Amino acid sequence: MPAGPRAPTAPPDARRALLDAYLDHLAHQRRLAPGTRANYERDIATLLAATPGIPLEAVAGHHVRRAVAALHARGISGRTLAATLSAWRGFFAWLVRHRALAANPCTGIRAPKAAKSLPKALSPDAAARLLDAPAESAPELRDRAMFELCYSSGLRLAELVSLSTADARAILANGEVTVTGKGSRTRTVPVGAKARAALADWLAARATLAAPDERALFVGARGARVSPGVVRGRLARWASRAGIAQHVHPHMLRHSFATHVLQSSGDLRAVQEMLGHASISTTQVYTSLDFQHLAKVYDTAHPRAKKKP
Repeated sequence: MPAGPRAPTAPPDARRALLDAYLDHLAHQRRLAPGTRANYERDIATLLAATPGIPLEAVAGHHVRRAVAALHARGISGRTLAATLSAWRGFFAWLVRHRALAANPCTGIRAPKAAKSLPKALSPDAAARLLDAPAESAPELRDRAMFELCYSSGLRLAELVSLSTADARAILANGEVTVTGKGSRTRTVPVGAKARAALADWLAARATLAAPDERALFVGARGARVSPGVVRGRLARWASRAGIAQHVHPHMLRHSFATHVLQSSGDLRAVQEMLGHASISTTQVYTSLDFQHLAKVYDTAHPRAKKKP
């Protein structure tokens, strides 16, 4: 059987140059965070690896489908594939606009459906056990202030580590924190009394860790801005020390904040604003968690719901 026509080839540096130009666009035009740009770079590099040597203008829909199928066969989840395909689609859309490509090969291609998973949240008792743990050293005071802020105000990890000492003064003076989240959306969220007290305790001890002239609110062992990895590691350690069996990560504190506020208030729109979600549909996942909580209460309390021994 005769072989089909070979696809044209392109030098690797030509494709890489286009990717670098797109990443520069994301940095300076769309002003995406470095971590988000790194995710785009990783996802698009995956497509380049799946289409070796093929010029980007020659990449067709069947190439994209084959790449998606190969990733799916490796066990990549539908949700991750959807995010990866979105990165590819955005890259080619930019190429169509700026590099005279005829069409976007990702148009009409969808990732396999992902099973819906609900965000995991701590119970109010577990959250109290975590945050009420004693803190005496400067690192422990810093940790408690960080975790209290995440839980009190639903901050994302990137928002937390970006805070400055000027932000801390505003928090203590006004009882609220202003952060810039995804999509460069700025929001102002109340900060509870316990979080403010923990922050004041940390500020009193901060000079023992912070380098001179360091403006970051939370600093690590070297005196510079604390890294997200350190925050994750310290929170996991605190959870283990508190006897919490779950794997606790910073985003779980954000989920816990949203779940507990919704359970107490029932105000989905307010939770949306405090989380900084662009769409109410993103926030509605917490109504499922709230219903699960109500169902557990019902099963425990209603005499006709109790299972027979």
